[in-house]
Amino acid sequence: MSKTTLRKKYKALRNELTPQQLDDFSIAIANNLLKLPVWEKRYYHLFLTITEQKEIDTEFVLNILLGKDKDVVLSKSDFKNHSLTHFLLTDNTIIKKNAYNIPEPVDGIEVPSTKIDVVFIPLLAYDTNGNRVGYGKGFYDRFLAECKPETIKIGLSFFPPETTLFTVDATDIGLDFCVTPEKVFEF
Repeated sequence: MSKTTLRKKYKALRNELTPQQLDDFSIAIANNLLKLPVWEKRYYHLFLTITEQKEIDTEFVLNILLGKDKDVVLSKSDFKNHSLTHFLLTDNTIIKKNAYNIPEPVDGIEVPSTKIDVVFIPLLAYDTNGNRVGYGKGFYDRFLAECKPETIKIGLSFFPPETTLFTVDATDIGLDFCVTPEKVFEF
């Protein structure tokens, strides 16, 4: 199945979810994250939810991170060169939605990609080998390529993996884990 077909399929599946399901599944995903052996790290990169895309509500993950006194890093997108700049979340961080409805920090204390220990990754689909399909602009592949090799990459998904493996591009970077409401997949 092509990445374009997978994007359409999973956007349609997300659109069928009710607000109650989105909430319940997001809480279940956050609870399943607690089973991962990643909580001794310091810098955790988190994406903020694009509610219009019916993404996982990462507010629950954020509460876990803050409760564990972790340094949370958020990104700002540059759509000219499809890159991300990362900022430490502080009490003074101002979040605004960009033109694509992505909540982002306005500015702040910049954190280099090489400092980030764990990355929570938005995705539309993934397969049983940990390959993922995002929105298709390559923001996360570029970002993950800048991270240190031991950075832990965790996808968050409402759905189980596709059993048919994807065609992978040379620039695609796979997942170490994917967390769903039902279980944790390790790759």
